[in-house]
Amino acid sequence: MTRNVLFAFLIAPLFMACGSGNTPESTTTTDSTATVVPDSLFEWEADQFADIRILRYRVPGWDLLSLKQKQMCYYLNMAGLAGRDIMYDQNYKHNLKIRRALEAVIKNYKGDKTTADWTNFMTYAKQVFFSSGIHHHYSMDKHTPEFGQAWFEAVLKESGSSLSSDVLAAIFDPSVDAKKVSLDDNSDLVTSSAVNFYGEGVTAKDVEAFYATMGSLDDAEPLSYGLNSKLVKDKDGKLMEKVYKVGGMYSPALEESVKWLEKAMTVSETPEQRTALELLIKYYRTGDLKTWDDFNVAWVKDTKSTVDYILGFVEVYNDPLGKRGSYEAIVEVNDPEASKAMSKIMENAQWFEDNSPLKPEHKKKDVVGITYRFINTVGEAGDAAPSTPIGVNLPNADWIRATHGSKSVSLGNISDAYEKSTGSSSLEVFCNDPEEIARAKEHGQLAGKLHTALHEVVGHASGQLEKGIAGPDVTLKNYASTLEEGRADLVALYYLLDPKLMELGVMPSLEVGKAEYDSYIRNGLLVQLRRLKIGKNVEEAHMRNRMWVSAWVFEKGLKDNVIAKVERDGNTYYDIQDYDKLRVLFGDLLREVQRIKSQGDFAAGKALVENYGVKVDPILHAQVLKRAEKIKTAPYSGFIQPEMTAVEDAQGNVTDVTLSFPSDYIGQMLRYSEKHSFLPDEN
Repeated sequence: MTRNVLFAFLIAPLFMACGSGNTPESTTTTDSTATVVPDSLFEWEADQFADIRILRYRVPGWDLLSLKQKQMCYYLNMAGLAGRDIMYDQNYKHNLKIRRALEAVIKNYKGDKTTADWTNFMTYAKQVFFSSGIHHHYSMDKHTPEFGQAWFEAVLKESGSSLSSDVLAAIFDPSVDAKKVSLDDNSDLVTSSAVNFYGEGVTAKDVEAFYATMGSLDDAEPLSYGLNSKLVKDKDGKLMEKVYKVGGMYSPALEESVKWLEKAMTVSETPEQRTALELLIKYYRTGDLKTWDDFNVAWVKDTKSTVDYILGFVEVYNDPLGKRGSYEAIVEVNDPEASKAMSKIMENAQWFEDNSPLKPEHKKKDVVGITYRFINTVGEAGDAAPSTPIGVNLPNADWIRATHGSKSVSLGNISDAYEKSTGSSSLEVFCNDPEEIARAKEHGQLAGKLHTALHEVVGHASGQLEKGIAGPDVTLKNYASTLEEGRADLVALYYLLDPKLMELGVMPSLEVGKAEYDSYIRNGLLVQLRRLKIGKNVEEAHMRNRMWVSAWVFEKGLKDNVIAKVERDGNTYYDIQDYDKLRVLFGDLLREVQRIKSQGDFAAGKALVENYGVKVDPILHAQVLKRAEKIKTAPYSGFIQPEMTAVEDAQGNVTDVTLSFPSDYIGQMLRYSEKHSFLPDEN
């Protein structure tokens, strides 16, 4: 569990940057000079619809890459895009049918496109493309079509397409597969979730029983059982895994990906990079989980290559039981100057571990192999697009982190795009006073970047399990993801008010830490509620962790008035009165959360999340939604991807790779489906 999406939300703007909506007839526009034009002339925002805005990002230094490095980016990006269909199918069993029907209408419908139904249809289609399916990428609720079923069926027919009654019900009946991922502990988490990781009739108890016999608590290198498969019942009712591999589930997409990975091997920068790619290809061909671990160990050791990547079935947030990985692809280029500025954090990882408030037995005696880079993203797919993380720490396996280390990256050009695309922010709406606003404007950007760095580099790499304790997916189950993200946040928060950061030269003053404390509490208790529909509880892992961290320290600090709850003109604000005592509380909570993980204390983990991170005060929620009406931009953002074109000579040799920056969101989605779609409707 490694993503950091906090900063992207905290800098959500108040006013839209320049941009225009797209229509299906709009000409595909690209900017091939976007690597050299001034920031002030670059069009950062391309579209806005529903609760989403679509941005663009730049790729600094592209023209400085060697031909082999550009080829590597191109081949890896093609390998990543080859699996785009996988994410749709993993998210929901009918998603590919629905996406292709929507695409057929957009391309072929010749009827009236001036009606409210058409406008609403286009909004729905954009939402489906953004979420890689019919469920919201964050709330997990189904998107609601604001057009009638009869109108849609008629339009489908006119466009030469159709959908069966059960697929239409999935779109229009609110009761059918209503939640992609359900974390409601009062229900069966598998049968109440629409995500396509489990077959018909499989229950949470079935899953637990199936994997209970695999591995051993004494295994020093436990495999990630279930990571790359769908668990189903055969015709006799016996449980079996459909493994994602060449010749198995998702074979056509993985075969295409392997083709491009083999090309990437021919332009490897280092022997370590070549070894890692060989193992990734072997893993795709065999589905063997030991090979996946071998790949991750080799990948961690490749620290010299300029071009790097994240590929495979990685994060487990979309599995209510935290076992199965969603398909993800990120291609990235190292930014050595920006990396150097933050290298002190990486170099002092042992100091952070030694001086943390954890119990001695839960601290690592030797923090090994941590690599931290600022990178520029050049292409993303699957679970990383259009909505993208801004920080990543991998691998996820605790034993690999402890023995071989990990890689952490901050996606510098993604954060830069968020910053450059903002006007005034939501600060004026939710900050308590001018002092808080001024601090946020002066220090907020650096505070967010430091939080991401500490979260990824120190947070996820810190702490250790007690001997004989199984991994969090086994012990903490459906609470593992939110507890891990909260634990990493707490590490960052604890050190953001430590003078050590000033000593290291990465922070000018403690005002930066105070700005992040303000921001975190403000977001966890107020701002993020604008993302929820009225009457809903918090279910997304990151939202939960921000809420339970903030609510816990607020409650525990009441007797000392650490955080004051201010009621003014019918609005609620939170005003930190004592930053030093708040830091102590963050440390106390970090110690407890690490204990929960280290000892596998499910009951304590469940109590912490359920008591502090789920239930929403309906009166406060309604107030936040009313105040948020003053904010004119959508609360969620994602990106149109740059597009690479291989320039070939007469013999078919790649002589250059050019980069263009489309501004037509729908156009890119249609091109992707035409060029990078390899799976059948049902898999």
